[in-house]
Amino acid sequence: MRWENLTADPEADRGRDAALFGADAVTTRTFDSPEFRGITFHEIRSRSIVNRVPGASRMPFEWTVNPYRGCTHACVYCFARKTHSYLDLDTGLGFDSQIVVKVNAPELLRRQLGSRRWNGEHIAMGTNVDCYQRAEGRYRLMPGIIAALRDHANPFSILTKGTLILRDLDLLTQAAEVTDVGISVSVGFTDRELWRTVEPGTPAPERRLDVVRALGERGIACGVLMAPVIPFLGDGPDQLRATVRAIAASGATSVTPLVLHLRPGAREWFMAWLGHHHPHLVRRYERLYAEGAYAPKWYQRRITRQVHELAQEYGIGPARASATRRITVPEPVPAAPEPTQLTLL
Repeated sequence: MRWENLTADPEADRGRDAALFGADAVTTRTFDSPEFRGITFHEIRSRSIVNRVPGASRMPFEWTVNPYRGCTHACVYCFARKTHSYLDLDTGLGFDSQIVVKVNAPELLRRQLGSRRWNGEHIAMGTNVDCYQRAEGRYRLMPGIIAALRDHANPFSILTKGTLILRDLDLLTQAAEVTDVGISVSVGFTDRELWRTVEPGTPAPERRLDVVRALGERGIACGVLMAPVIPFLGDGPDQLRATVRAIAASGATSVTPLVLHLRPGAREWFMAWLGHHHPHLVRRYERLYAEGAYAPKWYQRRITRQVHELAQEYGIGPARASATRRITVPEPVPAAPEPTQLTLL
């Protein structure tokens, strides 16, 4: 296992002594509890936690924090699968079950935010793997991370499929009083059969929409990233309508569709899954994604137009780049819900 090659930019740093941690800093654990059976955790003390997004990226932010690598959500399409290959870990089942935990993430972030070289830029979380995946219930890294951001009044955003974010409602509310905070929940479809096969480790779509509803009840605006819209499996007119209708009913402030993209690492795993579950669609996917990781522009525009028309019909709209991320906190603030993970079902 090439732990020494885990760098913030593996391509740029290849051949240099730029490892984020040494092999002697890794502790490997397994737990026999039902929710962690078959999962191996590699606990590390990272040397860096605030990562710069490559300039060529399509992401609308420059800095990220990722306390975990690998993800028990086990989404068959996850674009982050490729990152496991940097560790000589398998990008298929290994990505789902070999989880790297940066146990010193909160203290490291606090130190980096306090550095004179840090200018208080926006930090995005949940953009690589989910920071509220199942492991967070045990390691509890996010409370310390949010507290550090709050104490430094540093703007941040979180994208998640996890219901565990409700545990941290008080901290999010406190952070929103001093800085800009953005929360988005990812729900690409509400089809339960599709959910069970492509996102087997995630809470059900309706449970994620319960998160949107609960955040709204606390005065925390929450948008929905309708991602991914899966061609030929989740893009039918009735499916799109049902999903947008459910998103609107949850009180989401916006809905932004994103069509499935298949980067190397994710592409091979997804196509193997497709060949097993929907072999008749393999050739259609090969044609649709013949030019690379992204579906053709005409297809993306069609889905975007359909979703936006439905959103307008149901009284919500797309997220706007100019829209404020600040959360308006009503007074008085109701008591926080019990800090428990909502069920998958």
